This record gives sequence, C-alpha cells and structure tokens, in this order.
Amino acid sequence: MTDGSSGRLPEPRAGRALYAISVAAKLAGTGQQNIRLYETRGLLTPVRTSGGTRQYSDSDIAMLLHIGELLDQGLNLAGVAKVLELEAANAKLHRALKRARSRPGT
Repeated sequence: MTDGSSGRLPEPRAGRALYAISVAAKLAGTGQQNIRLYETRGLLTPVRTSGGTRQYSDSDIAMLLHIGELLDQGLNLAGVAKVLELEAANAKLHRALKRARSRPGT
C-alpha cells in the first residue's frame, strides 16, 4: 500500500493501532494465545475498539518482538515483566537527567 503521491510506503505510526491480533501474531512470530497471556500479565496493552477487538500498533509489535527476545534468552514471564519495568524506570531517569542538564545554570 502506498501513499498515492510518491509511490512510497507511508511512514509507520508507532502509536496508531493498525493490526488485528492475527496479524500482530504473525508479524511478531508468536501465537495469539501468547499475546493474550502477555496482555493478562500486563506486559502489553493494546487499544480496543468499541466492540472490544484488540488492535496493535507498530510499537506493540516492537514490544512483542522484545518480549520474544527476552524469552529466548531464558527469562520467564515474571523475569520479562521485571526487565520491562527496569527498562521503563531507566528511560524515565534518562529523560529526567537530560532535562536537568538542559536547564540554564547546570
């Protein structure tokens, strides 16, 4: 699918929910049941339509791939949850440090 004007594919939108669970599973190389389990465990929160259908964004697919990598490294789902929690905390600290360094007089 192209954008019609340039013949190129449109830019992906990380936050825009684009994919049904079957497509997300195929793109991430996992099963739909796994994705449902990850959601139950709080590892992933897809957008839901008014009818309750899950829809996944490019950033959700990236998260599914990351979860798969962590599982491949031997972590269980509790370990994956902890790694994701620590990564989020680390990113938050990096943003705070960057803001602090960008203030005048620091």
